[in-house]
Amino acid sequence: MSPSAARRRVHRSVATGLPLALAAVLVAAGTVAAAPSKEAGVVRTATLGEIPLGAFSNALLPGSVADDHGVRLGGIGSDIYPAGRKGEYWTVTDRGPNGQIKVDGKKRRTFPVPGFDPAIVRIRVSKDTVKVIDAIPLTTSSGKAVTGLPDQRGRDEAPYTYDARTPLPYDPNGLDTEGVVRAGDGNFWLVDEYGPSLVHVSARGRVLARYVPEGLALTGTDYPVVEALPSVLLHRKTNRGFEGLAQLPGGDLVMALQSPLSLPDADAGDASRTTRLLRFSPREKAVTAEYAYRFDPVGVVDPGEDDTSELKISSVVAVGRDRLLVEERTDKSARLQLVRLGRGADILGGPWDDDTTSPSLEQLDDPASAGVPVLSKRLVVDLGTVAGVPGKIEGIARVDADTLALVNDNDFGMTDGEGAFDARGRLVDSGVKTTVVYVRLPGKL
Repeated sequence: MSPSAARRRVHRSVATGLPLALAAVLVAAGTVAAAPSKEAGVVRTATLGEIPLGAFSNALLPGSVADDHGVRLGGIGSDIYPAGRKGEYWTVTDRGPNGQIKVDGKKRRTFPVPGFDPAIVRIRVSKDTVKVIDAIPLTTSSGKAVTGLPDQRGRDEAPYTYDARTPLPYDPNGLDTEGVVRAGDGNFWLVDEYGPSLVHVSARGRVLARYVPEGLALTGTDYPVVEALPSVLLHRKTNRGFEGLAQLPGGDLVMALQSPLSLPDADAGDASRTTRLLRFSPREKAVTAEYAYRFDPVGVVDPGEDDTSELKISSVVAVGRDRLLVEERTDKSARLQLVRLGRGADILGGPWDDDTTSPSLEQLDDPASAGVPVLSKRLVVDLGTVAGVPGKIEGIARVDADTLALVNDNDFGMTDGEGAFDARGRLVDSGVKTTVVYVRLPGKL
């Protein structure tokens, strides 16, 4: 069955309520009424229902998942983007169910459903219901599944089965997809944490091109790979590549590096509060600007947390020609900042893109005082103070001038450790659900 035929099958299953039942029950938090004028508030909450992951995946690409180990569809909260109709959004899964188990004192990365293929998922939220109305599998040039397995031995974590006992093969086609936007021509752009990379995808899910850092030397892929990003990105932290993606009104893209680079080493990256945003021109197929972004202290973002390495950017949203909402978060809390991408803030091609510069951008205690044009920012809302907002928010969409739709990443119900699966190899679900919440802001953006 072709991917397009599989998608039609999924759509029919949704419409008739048959095996896949790709729908969920929306848990209403009340009618959509205005929040207090000077305070942000949740005005609606929606929770994704239980959809067997094997059934979902095999409807898109038959035979891709032999055993889902009791895992249900989740992870679609890696991003959310308006689909053009009221209450409809494009979302994207990440690389699939994964966790960590210690073996002989060392952590191993587990992939209990190695055949899982990342997918772009369209959802509809209406009154008290949310439905999956379409799903697009990501495929290679020849129509094969992309998978979410790591790309390169020695650079990415080694993959193992659900019990961390049996090694799995690397997959150069593998993508850990995160941000998603849809271009005016109907094609999609995604970002990926492995490369890190920017991925151009057709309306039917075929990877058209993957833009990676210069010098990555990724071989063996079944789609075009273009080394068009700064080589300094080769120093990204493991599992901390690109996570946020925004599309500006003119069509340019802005990618957010989730965490500071490990430059010159991991200790420097873990201690740093300076990460990077990059602007990419689809017309020129090139990075045209780079910006230094400074996190607030971790205890400000998440009171009680003292580990700076917990700081991440998970979502960026365009709110004007050169303005962005940037989400600073830990797994427990998040704050939304408004920034402006001024020409004077561009650091592309300068000393901070040279990995021999010492001290590196990441090592500077106060980049601004060292002459680095750090992006200025203004706090829009502290989501940690808004009742009803779940943890680990990874996707944000603008609904209107003063309302946002937020979605969390529930990690497919996975937890770390040997207790993640029972004696029969079935998932012991965390109970965390994929949740969409609407938040009314205290003022217009």
